[in-house]
Amino acid sequence: MSAPQHHLHVELGTRRYPIWIGSGLIESHLEALITEANPQLGRQILVLSNPTVAEHFLQPVLATLAKSPQNYHVQHHLMPDGESYKNLATYSDIMDVLVQARFSRDCLIIALGGGVVGDMAGFVAATWQRGVRFLQIPTTLLAQVDSSVGGKTAVNHPGGKNLIGAFHQPSGVLIDTDVLMTLPTRELGAGLAEVIKYGIMADADFFTWLEKNIDALRQKNPDALSAAIYKSCAIKADVVAADETEQGQRALLNLGHTFGHAIEAATNYQTWLHGEAVAVGMVMAAHLSLMRGYIDADYHHAIIQLIQNAGLPIHPPQSMTDAQWLTLMARDKKVLQGKMRFILPTARGAAAIFSDVTEDELRRVIEAATQSV
Repeated sequence: MSAPQHHLHVELGTRRYPIWIGSGLIESHLEALITEANPQLGRQILVLSNPTVAEHFLQPVLATLAKSPQNYHVQHHLMPDGESYKNLATYSDIMDVLVQARFSRDCLIIALGGGVVGDMAGFVAATWQRGVRFLQIPTTLLAQVDSSVGGKTAVNHPGGKNLIGAFHQPSGVLIDTDVLMTLPTRELGAGLAEVIKYGIMADADFFTWLEKNIDALRQKNPDALSAAIYKSCAIKADVVAADETEQGQRALLNLGHTFGHAIEAATNYQTWLHGEAVAVGMVMAAHLSLMRGYIDADYHHAIIQLIQNAGLPIHPPQSMTDAQWLTLMARDKKVLQGKMRFILPTARGAAAIFSDVTEDELRRVIEAATQSV
């Protein structure tokens, strides 16, 4: 068996877990990753997915597990597709499956899907019998470069996104780039938003590389995708290793998310994809940085141009009022001691956390974002 095209580890003190990236890994490397990442694993495995993903990728996963000499007892469960189903009702349904099948503490849960499936599987794994192992097989670009790495697991509440959750790291992440070949154009763009985020917040050279390779990424060039995924995961792994439970600098990964989550909430998580909302959020963060003099007009323009070139929106919904913006952002999880925190670009490849943004500044940013750039 050849090695994956790219591989790295998330280092967490005495703990670590692998991320394998490459073509055809579900069939060629899944069983090996399970064995490497899960010593003393029992035989029970639950594969959690949704109907859209299952149509393409469930059978290859089940077939690979069926061929294992470990004689796994595999069940699968399909949760409804969509962010609106990342809730306690769906969570309870999955728990019912585990109860009825008498899954023990040495079981493994496999998340086969995008961010919604990964978040749900992780939260189930974090809470079933006080914590069991789970493996991520992300099937969207957004999940591959962001939500599958780092151990954030959660479900939504009517009062806000990801309000009920836990930090629970996966035992491994298998990123098969072949799954992206069936990914719709809009979903690919949503993932590119998170890729661009890493260039803005952490790596000026990567930002420049993205400017040169954005067309190849949109055309699903395999080498470009693998390189972008690897670099994104490496940046996130470094941040998570330094601040696993977001006590400080891990919050930098939320660039664009305070504005973005408000857009998602205002549209009931049904109109905008997460990455699309984050893209607009990064544009708004760039507006605020320009207003404060942290970045110059050239870099401000470069950020907006790259986001546009990725096929992403740069304006928020016209229907959102200032009052709605302020109310929804005040509910954000990043609020500390009653103050909203914003992650703003401060230079090429750098960002910082600010909790001194005034309501007047926010109103000016909202006005700028709704007008033509």
